[in-house]
Amino acid sequence: MRIHLAAAATLIAAAVPASTSAHASPPPGELTQRAATKPTIVLVHGAWADASSWSAVARGLINDGHRVLTAPNPLRGPANDIAYLEAYLAERTDGPVVLVGHSYGGTVISGVDDPDVEALVYINAFIPAEGESTFQLATSKPGSHLGADPATVFDTVDYPGAPEGDVDLYVKRKVFIGAFGNDLPRRTAADLALAQRPLTYSGGLEASPAPSWDTIPSWSLIGTLDNVIPIAQQRAMSTRAGSTTVRVKAGHLSMLSKADKVIDLIDRAVGN
Repeated sequence: MRIHLAAAATLIAAAVPASTSAHASPPPGELTQRAATKPTIVLVHGAWADASSWSAVARGLINDGHRVLTAPNPLRGPANDIAYLEAYLAERTDGPVVLVGHSYGGTVISGVDDPDVEALVYINAFIPAEGESTFQLATSKPGSHLGADPATVFDTVDYPGAPEGDVDLYVKRKVFIGAFGNDLPRRTAADLALAQRPLTYSGGLEASPAPSWDTIPSWSLIGTLDNVIPIAQQRAMSTRAGSTTVRVKAGHLSMLSKADKVIDLIDRAVGN
């Protein structure tokens, strides 16, 4: 998606005759082709999940005729994960992009600096300002099941090469079912708890960079039954970002329990 400036200058010099203005308009056919180019929708999962959490939404969007990618999210912290997503976009997409982030995935898409990103869609997501961390936003307003004593919420596992004091965090099964899967069948929630991928402790505390939502249009779905990100926090973040907002009677995993509502919102963002 990006070309180094020096390489771009060389390409332009080779393509434009000396007698032609560098600001000449492209041929009408090229303009029509650009206007008709549909964006690639890139779905970014959150912490304690993986890309399969988007399966129902991805299938619906593909059936609607969209090009869809479900991006891996390393869950190591904003700086690492944003850089990974930017590299992924550079390799896997060509042309306009709509980024969709769930939960911590919202933190990641907010930090992406890429001129091809045309819209941001937040699904039960963190929408941080510069300097804010995921854990700070999850617990600064009452209502999150993650705000209890960490020893009662998380299991910890050492990982190779970890900085001193850092660990991988897994949400305890009982907490996961009540916090993440409160509007899902209990068996489904239990299966998701078993399949969860960890977020690092340091990643949850890491400050976010300057956000792109202050220059890119955004949409936000707020789950009114969310036990992970308090409703008041979702509303405050969405308002601050100027997001077009919808409220859905859903828990934190609305892309599973209310996939049709999530698809509708993404379609609206693409249409705009």
